[in-house]
Amino acid sequence: MKKNFLLQAEGKHNDRVLEAVKHEIRKYFKRERNRALPKGVDFWDFDCKVGLSADTAEVVRVSGVVEAVDAAAKTSAPSVYVEIMSKHGVRVIKAQDQGAEDHFEDPEHN
Repeated sequence: MKKNFLLQAEGKHNDRVLEAVKHEIRKYFKRERNRALPKGVDFWDFDCKVGLSADTAEVVRVSGVVEAVDAAAKTSAPSVYVEIMSKHGVRVIKAQDQGAEDHFEDPEHN
């Protein structure tokens, strides 16, 4: 999704417009996460950018998209640009430290 959201609409309260924008963003994330996963993929991941325009958009984490839109609204910006691109995510298992394994070798612990 690449979209420029208006934050100020004539005849509507700015807070209600902002809530509608945040609702549409959350709805998009939910719809994308519910899509069927291709074989070999563990989850849907997202590349996100938020800014006042497409040229000035900065990369943000998924959890920070709504907060970035809030920050743009607090600056009284007339609009905000949001770009969310879904991609395949594969879980990577991290190797455990040897010292941590030695700690749990107590026979009473097992």
